[in-house]
This record gives sequence, C-alpha cells and structure tokens, in this order.
Amino acid sequence: MSRRPKVVIADCNFPDTEIERRELSAVDAEVVVGQAATEEATIEWCADADAIIVQYAPLTRRVLEQLPRVRVIVRYGIGLDNVDVPAATALGIWVVNVPGFCKEEVAAHALAMVLAFARKLLVLDRSVRAGRWETVDVMRPSARLSTQTLGLVGFGATARVLAPASRALGMRVLAVAPHATVETMAQYGVEKVTLERLLRESDFVSLHAPLTAETRRMINAETLGLMRPTAYLINTARGGLVDEDALIAALQGGRLAGAGLDVCAAEPLPMDSPLRGLPNVILTPHSGYYSDGSLAELQTRVAQEVVRVLRGERPLNAVNPSAGPRQVS
Repeated sequence: MSRRPKVVIADCNFPDTEIERRELSAVDAEVVVGQAATEEATIEWCADADAIIVQYAPLTRRVLEQLPRVRVIVRYGIGLDNVDVPAATALGIWVVNVPGFCKEEVAAHALAMVLAFARKLLVLDRSVRAGRWETVDVMRPSARLSTQTLGLVGFGATARVLAPASRALGMRVLAVAPHATVETMAQYGVEKVTLERLLRESDFVSLHAPLTAETRRMINAETLGLMRPTAYLINTARGGLVDEDALIAALQGGRLAGAGLDVCAAEPLPMDSPLRGLPNVILTPHSGYYSDGSLAELQTRVAQEVVRVLRGERPLNAVNPSAGPRQVS
C-alpha cells in the first residue's frame, strides 16, 4: 500500500482550514495543523511532511536540512521573510507564494489611509468627541485632492490597482520600480521617476516594495529628510522597509505630517512603542490583506499549489522555478 502524502500546515491563525482540507482531498492527503513558532517546533511538526503550508513559522536552512521529504513550501501570502529561499533551492524544494490574492484589499486600505489624512478624519473625529462642531479651524490647511501627488514605491499588483483609483480622484501619481518600464507605468497614468524625486514631490508616499536586503530600511533618516514636512507616509507592505526610530523622530520633530502603518518592524507592535501615542499616526494590525473573499482565495490557492506538486506537476507561482522537482526516496 502506498503512503498517503502528508501536508503540514505549520501555523495558521485563520478560523479554520476546511477549504485547504477540501482541496487537498483531491490527492488523499493527510493534513496536520500545527502551531510552530520556533525552529524546534517547526522541525517537530514537519519532520515527515511532503509539503508545507506556512504562515509565520521559521523555515530556515537549519530547519529545511532536517526535513528530508518536503517537496514544496507554500506561503499564505506574498512575502517570504520567514523562508530561506536559497537554502530551499539548494535542496530542490519549490517555494511558492500567492501573488495578487489581496491586491484590491491592500490598495483600498492604502487609499483609505490617504483619504483619512487628506480629509482630516482623525482630527475631526477627536474634535467632535471633545464637544466641538467646527470645520474650518479644525481642517485648515486642507488641499484639494486633485492638487496632491501620490508616490508609489514599487509597482506590482497592488500599486496597479491603487494608481487608477487615485487617478480617478484627480491625483497625480508617480512611481519608482526597477523592473517596471516607463511604457507600463504610462498605461496606468503614472510617471516613472527616481526615488529621490518621488520623495521630494509627493504629498503621500505609499510603500509597495518587497522586503529584501536591498529594500530593508529604505525609508530611513536620510530618505525621510527628502520628504516634505507636510507629507504622509503610508506602509501596507512590510514593516522592515522603514527605520521606525527614524520615522518616530521625524513625526515627533514635525518633519513629517503623519504616517499610516498597517505593518511594523515587530508584530504585534510592542506596547511601549512611541507610535502608539502619536496623534498623527494611523495604526492597523496587518489587516490590509483581509476580506472574506481574499481569505477564501488565499486558502484555496495555497492548497491547489500543493495538489499540483503532489500530482507531479509544476506549481504556478514558484519563486525559485529551477529548484524542483525534489527526488525523494
């Protein structure tokens, strides 16, 4: 009798995994759900796994070298901060993500933060709650959105939803992305510029870049110093893109008007973080990806990628397409 393939969901904070189980039944997979928060726990849960679905569990080189059967790792989401992709590639393990599953949600989240700042919703709300009923004195100065510039750092799937939505409101949109062409950006009504020019000219800077060695802390004291003191920073991408100490200093020193942060360098945001006490900061708990529809799509697509590999097929969205298939005895 042949062995049933084993799929380990290394960690997951979703309400249930019924969608994954339904999809994985197509290959009669044994599905095990763990809560692996450390390397040791990940090794324990995944030791005899043929495939791993992972959210935050650490899949480091040390861990991967002790998982002899794994053929594919699929991450719930887009970022791969917790997966050692070069190590997986060297071992012949495909690493797969799910691009685009939440592009509408994240674009809407970023735009909501832009609009909240542009329309002074935070200060208006606090003013009304304090017993005032005033507009001009509270909102001044306020510019028409059609006179404002949005700068997009990165021009992937989310930015390509956000750009036309912002343009529909009359905003001028700039973008910086090393792999997007001038012609591609022009199709979305966006001007390709350098990072320095984007920071100098934008009223809102929205981050949509992946977290890599090159982009880590790309928003730091130097780059924040290029931004206008009336400008706002929006981050719905990865917390590690921003030097939080430099951001806090800029906000406290009046060198930046505000920040909308859905992601932070450490999550959950530490209770003693000064960001919690700043009135010109919007904080949300890495929730930009979420809607009922996006979560269902994510759970479906991760399981479908595993099914493809267990059937001997290639995954659709391998970030290391040359890695597999791994030969397992």
